[in-house]
Amino acid sequence: MKRFAKYLVWVAALAALAVALSGCAGPGGAESAASGASAASGASATEPGEPSVSSEGEADAIGVIDIKEKMFIAQTNDIYVNAPDYLGKTIRYEGLFDQAEGVVNGEPVTYSMVIRYGPGCCGNDGNVGFEVDWDKPYPQVNDWVEAVGVLEEYDEEGVTYLRLKLSSLDVMSVRGLETVVQ
Repeated sequence: MKRFAKYLVWVAALAALAVALSGCAGPGGAESAASGASAASGASATEPGEPSVSSEGEADAIGVIDIKEKMFIAQTNDIYVNAPDYLGKTIRYEGLFDQAEGVVNGEPVTYSMVIRYGPGCCGNDGNVGFEVDWDKPYPQVNDWVEAVGVLEEYDEEGVTYLRLKLSSLDVMSVRGLETVVQ
């Protein structure tokens, strides 16, 4: 079975580009996205000696790449398109925790991800974010979380995918924009 959840991220990024080029916005358009609350920052999740991040999504002196609301789709898309430039780097962002079921080699698997909703082909029906890998208990589906992890590739049934190997996954008390548009 194809990995539906992983393809959503790529499809959403391409759909966002198509929407941006067509000048079309989904239901609510940019006004509804702009009216959302700004995300609150939780306790620092960086390890000692790890880089922190600039608001433009570029790594600062300690090298953490921070994906922010205003450029969420563009920054996420850049990471997928230019994955070799980001592999092994620490990425921090906030979003909704979600899970999807799949089958690999005839065995059921659960894929975990941290996403935001973005414009898709029919309005706001695209998901943008990353699959996450965590060796501790996951939060509840739909919890607003801050994810910090290192971008890595892995192979499944002959296809290479990206995911974040998490160093922290914190449930936040204040939600950011669930739907992002650019």
